[in-house]
Amino acid sequence: MIERYSRPEMARIWEPRNRYQKWLDIEIYACEAHADLGNVPRDAVERIKAKADFDVDRIDEIERTVKHDVIAFLTSVADYIGDDSRFVHLGLTSSDVLDTSFAMLLAEASDLIIDDIKRLMEVIKRRAYEHKDTPMMGRSHGIHAEPVTFGIKMALWYDEMKRNLRRMEAARETIAYGKISGAVGTFANIDPMVEEAVCAKAGLKPAPCSTQVIQRDRHAEFFSTLAIIATSIEKFAVEIRHLQRTEVLEAEEFFSKGQKGSSAMPHKRNPVLSENLTGLARLMRGYSVSALENVPLWHERDISHSSVERVIGPDATICLDFMLNRTIGLIDNLVVYPENMMRNLNLMRGLIFSQRVLLKLATAGASREKAYELVQRNAMKVWEQGKDFQEELLADGEVRGFLPEDEIREAFDLNYHLKHVNTIFTRVFGG
Repeated sequence: MIERYSRPEMARIWEPRNRYQKWLDIEIYACEAHADLGNVPRDAVERIKAKADFDVDRIDEIERTVKHDVIAFLTSVADYIGDDSRFVHLGLTSSDVLDTSFAMLLAEASDLIIDDIKRLMEVIKRRAYEHKDTPMMGRSHGIHAEPVTFGIKMALWYDEMKRNLRRMEAARETIAYGKISGAVGTFANIDPMVEEAVCAKAGLKPAPCSTQVIQRDRHAEFFSTLAIIATSIEKFAVEIRHLQRTEVLEAEEFFSKGQKGSSAMPHKRNPVLSENLTGLARLMRGYSVSALENVPLWHERDISHSSVERVIGPDATICLDFMLNRTIGLIDNLVVYPENMMRNLNLMRGLIFSQRVLLKLATAGASREKAYELVQRNAMKVWEQGKDFQEELLADGEVRGFLPEDEIREAFDLNYHLKHVNTIFTRVFGG
């Protein structure tokens, strides 16, 4: 059922034709700016725009000889333009094209990721309201703590994805900077106006100061943001993996007709999507570390970052796009078992109401130390002897010395713990 969420658009961003088209766009934008400054004849620019093209296979062929991708590209473009090609790449260095186009590609990928996040948030919101009042066991250290609702759990995820949306929007802004400033960023052979014009047409802002490259702290922030989003997804996946355990079985990944869980055990229904997402999040954090390692380059630039970015640019954005869309399908189709949630709420025979009893005893006049002692000694009978907590409290003379029967029984009211669910939802989703 999740296949309908596939996004081939992300992969197409990183195809050679799209990447080289960005390079060509930048070169033409620069020619137009040079014409505005009187550096290039206007009619030459019009001929360049009419003829400019490239051949991907030809670029690969040339690169095998020259060992330089931008030179190979420019040679292929010159084959189409002819004599006017002398005006192409005027005053530019390779990184002017590479870094500016990389920013364009990352901005394009960001738009898809932002859309993915918004769609995931809508799915989470729907499931949150569906189970706003579905009580379940809240756990700390994996141990039963106090009641929550499954809707609150979903609201928590929605709130986290709101933060991730803001992070992604900020990361897009940080990465969407270009540079056309020449070999060491001093504009020695090109007017800063060319940079401003190119960036404006490319949908970018000009980097206020650059060397031969845009500084890689921008990219480190971008890929770290992708890793944070992936880690949030892992958090959701780990929760689902626990909830699907046979002993818990409060929620379960959708198991389609004909699906098989094990080659050896035909009964198995495994949380394979969640485990897949957990593994991919580890990969994403590795990409972020690689981006951080790219920040300290030698002097005005070296190319140690280049080989890294040729991998992490497409891989990280495609991977996160896949993770987000897989998570949309996972949560959209998640099977929830309210009856098992209620069964687990009652599993500890009332122990989950221990804090309410403790507070009632303290309010009734017991010191906190005495109240804790009274509650814990009766709780241990439940743990060790399988007793019923409420019945043990009712039979404890010291407890009854502080609390009448109706006060003890009132402490076991499930709705007491859920009375502020609407407040939480208003905070998360608005009025």
